[in-house]
Amino acid sequence: MIPVDNHLHSRLCGHATGEVGAYISQAVRLGIKEVGFCDHLPLYFLPPDKMIPDYAMNEDELPGYVNMIRKLADQAPLQVKLGIEADFIPGQEEKLAAMLAPHKFDFITGSVHFIDGWGFDNPAERAEYARRDIDTIYQRYFALAQQAAQTGLFDIMAHPDLIKKFNYRPHQDPRPLYEETARVFKNAGVCVEVNSAGLRYPVQEIYPGPELLQIFFAHGLPVTLGSDAHRPEDVGAGLPQALELIRSVGYREVATFSNQQIKFVSI
Repeated sequence: MIPVDNHLHSRLCGHATGEVGAYISQAVRLGIKEVGFCDHLPLYFLPPDKMIPDYAMNEDELPGYVNMIRKLADQAPLQVKLGIEADFIPGQEEKLAAMLAPHKFDFITGSVHFIDGWGFDNPAERAEYARRDIDTIYQRYFALAQQAAQTGLFDIMAHPDLIKKFNYRPHQDPRPLYEETARVFKNAGVCVEVNSAGLRYPVQEIYPGPELLQIFFAHGLPVTLGSDAHRPEDVGAGLPQALELIRSVGYREVATFSNQQIKFVSI
């Protein structure tokens, strides 16, 4: 049984397909007890003429997204939660907080997809890896993830080692970075997402990988589950493997959220 899938996208983010009802139907077929929609927040950190096509909803679409998921939650045959995925960009915290404030989300997920303007997980920008030092990339990525957690704006940190997406691995031992990140996350009081989307990308590994997840467990960090579905057929994909990984390192419960309050479900 999959207790929760806290990372579903909808067509509003521009790079996902399918109607929200189809995502719900797939979750019901799989016996998932609870889902959380988690579309990309409008790109608050970019001027209108610099927006990235098909990456996130427009600002004027945000109220409609909120209303759509709330209405769906009233009608669906399972628990449906309203989440949002917000990119962290240092120096833009006030803008982010202002955009989030009018809406009552069940959870706010923080993510890092940009390193100083470089969309490192975008296949169209993959060639940039050849022009940079991989250890420096890893250091900068985890520094940004730590900064994001410390803002206090996020309940969940998404795919915490997303930097490995294309299977570029550091030459240096990453454990010091992992340990530091776990300490910062613990002090910040965030939950970690165990995200199965990595199984669908070149890295062929869940985010976070076993070593990092073991460190998170050792530091007492709570975890939740997310498939990062961008198509109805991706709902729940890889989550049985994610549950197996979670249990293997010692977890016996996963987190769910309502009104940004954390609860736990036994696994």
